[in-house]
Amino acid sequence: MKAIQLFCFFLILYGCKNKDSSSAIPSEPTGTIAFTSSRDGNPEIYTVKTTGADLNNVTNHPGLDYSISGSMDGSFMAFYSDRDGNTEIYLIDTDGSNLRRITDHPARDILPSISPDGRKIVFMSDRDSMSRDVYLMNIDGTDVKALTSNKDYEESPNWSPDGNKIVFTRQIREEGDTTHAANGELFTMNLDGSDVKRLTHKPGFDSGAAYSPDGKQIAFYGLENDLWDIFLINADGSNTINLTKDSTECYSPSWSPDGKWITYVAGNSENYEIWMIHIETGKKMRLTDSPGRDEQPEWLKL
Repeated sequence: MKAIQLFCFFLILYGCKNKDSSSAIPSEPTGTIAFTSSRDGNPEIYTVKTTGADLNNVTNHPGLDYSISGSMDGSFMAFYSDRDGNTEIYLIDTDGSNLRRITDHPARDILPSISPDGRKIVFMSDRDSMSRDVYLMNIDGTDVKALTSNKDYEESPNWSPDGNKIVFTRQIREEGDTTHAANGELFTMNLDGSDVKRLTHKPGFDSGAAYSPDGKQIAFYGLENDLWDIFLINADGSNTINLTKDSTECYSPSWSPDGKWITYVAGNSENYEIWMIHIETGKKMRLTDSPGRDEQPEWLKL
């Protein structure tokens, strides 16, 4: 009996060790990533598998096409473009079909983000002020409402997974600074613009915030040692972690649907490429390799 008990003990111990060691090995990232690239001479929107296969030019237009936000099911994307003479927001199916323009205003409408339920879009516009503010509209461009209204620069609005909060960047004036707003911090607010809360308190410009799929963390890019890196914080703004710790510029994070990977941009003034990093282990994988500027990736939920 003792021999059997001893055998079972070692079997359980060996099994636990195997389980622990295998959990540290990241599985390969899967799915489709959309990104902006100037590889064909002007900024276009492309999609590519995480293996690097099936590269596709989705927009294929001589105008500027930029800033991608995918729908929850991955069937369509929002972006902004100057193809009609002014910067407006458009929707397009992921395969490049069914292009539709949803804003029509002489101001610059940019940086759209589709709500988790696919019914609304937050975006940036200077239509009502001398600075850019956060706006909300229906997915068809109707019922446009300003969520913020202030003289300081704002950008990069994004949704919480439950659709109840917006995270965004506000460039603030520190105490005693009367000349310029030199610091960008992350804030959250309700869908009606109320309950504005500051999340980050670090030097330099923090932006590009994106909630994790479970809503527990936020990825963003910010400065450390005079370089952009990808950071993680808890959703309440606590526990700041430098994820990339790279020797080159890193920005524009986007989570994989399973929350295990983040895709982002890395490079310098000569060339930028799309990379992926496994959050638990820090393993980095390069996705693109082109002489053009590849940036602003969006992990589509396909």
